[in-house]
Amino acid sequence: MSSALPPFPTPQEPHGKPVLLELGTGSDEPCLRADAARNRARLLDAAARLVAEHGAAGVTMEAVAAAAQVGKGTVFRRFGDRTGLLTALLDHSEKKFQAAFLSGPAPLGPGAPPVERLRAFGCAALRRAADDLELQLAAEACPDRRHLVPAHRVRYGHVVMLLRHAVPEADAELLAHTLMGSLEPALIFHLTRQRQMPMERLQTGWYDLVTRLTASAPPAA
Repeated sequence: MSSALPPFPTPQEPHGKPVLLELGTGSDEPCLRADAARNRARLLDAAARLVAEHGAAGVTMEAVAAAAQVGKGTVFRRFGDRTGLLTALLDHSEKKFQAAFLSGPAPLGPGAPPVERLRAFGCAALRRAADDLELQLAAEACPDRRHLVPAHRVRYGHVVMLLRHAVPEADAELLAHTLMGSLEPALIFHLTRQRQMPMERLQTGWYDLVTRLTASAPPAA
């Protein structure tokens, strides 16, 4: 499908428990003192209540501070900005999703042929997006950071790895971007909410896209 690619380290399947990356930075989480961890949980609980009552649009730094009965500066120090707060809310479900495709049962996890895993990955990602769509839209990073968010990089690397196994001669890096583009929250919102397309149609479209992009893949043994 393309000329020889430059050297690129092939992502490996994880051995044992995978290292899961958060949507945000999360670099200081293991070092949180017990009281700081409780305060963080308190702020996230307040934010979750606001989402349940008012939707993602109702989650502002000021509203979370008021709901948690703390100063606004506390919320900014803990999460940086509104995007950081919203991504922290999504972190738990993202970790569960990562665990499922990195080390869960086949066909989403290891053990199935790469094309089957690609199909399962897209369908699972579409279902997860539908469950948290408003929150995911609100938490999307600005365009110059969108592809650098750790969670996106984990998903992208996984798709690259599967494509390299399924179609070794293809430009897996570019094809992975093509596939990932069809899983963007803004597109899913447009198709399901504005165009009223059923999720089943999106999943069927994902199957078709994977089939066409991996048409030269050898059949499963």
